Amino acid sequence: QVQLVESGGELVQAGGSLRLSCTTSGRFLSINDMGWYRQAPGKQRELVASITRGGSTNYEDSVKGRFTISRDNAKNAVYLQMNGLKPEDTAVYYCKSRISINLFLNAMDYWGKGTLVTVSS
Repeated sequence: QVQLVESGGELVQAGGSLRLSCTTSGRFLSINDMGWYRQAPGKQRELVASITRGGSTNYEDSVKGRFTISRDNAKNAVYLQMNGLKPEDTAVYYCKSRISINLFLNAMDYWGKGTLVTVSS
C-alpha cells in the first residue's frame, strides 16, 4: 500500500519562510512526477508546483520567485521551500505523486492528507 505523508505546515507571520516535506512509502516500482497542491477555504484545489523525475519544474504564477520545489529520488521525497509568505498563501497543502506500481498497470496519482499552512498578516 502506497502512503504519502506531508509535514512542515504551521502558523507563520507574513514574510516568513517554511519548508514542507513529503515522503512516499510502500511497495511500488517508481515515482514519476511529484507535486504540491493547495486548497484554501472555499476555493478549489490548485497546483502550486510540480517536478519531474529528471528535475524539470513548473510553478503557479503567484509563487514564482518565492517557492522552490525539489526532490530526493533516493528518499522518495519532495520538498517545497516557501519564502516571502503572504496571507493569501494560507491553505492546506497536499503532496501528490504519480506512481507506477508495477510493469503491468498504468501509473496512478496518490495523494497525502495535507498539512496546514497559516500566514498571519
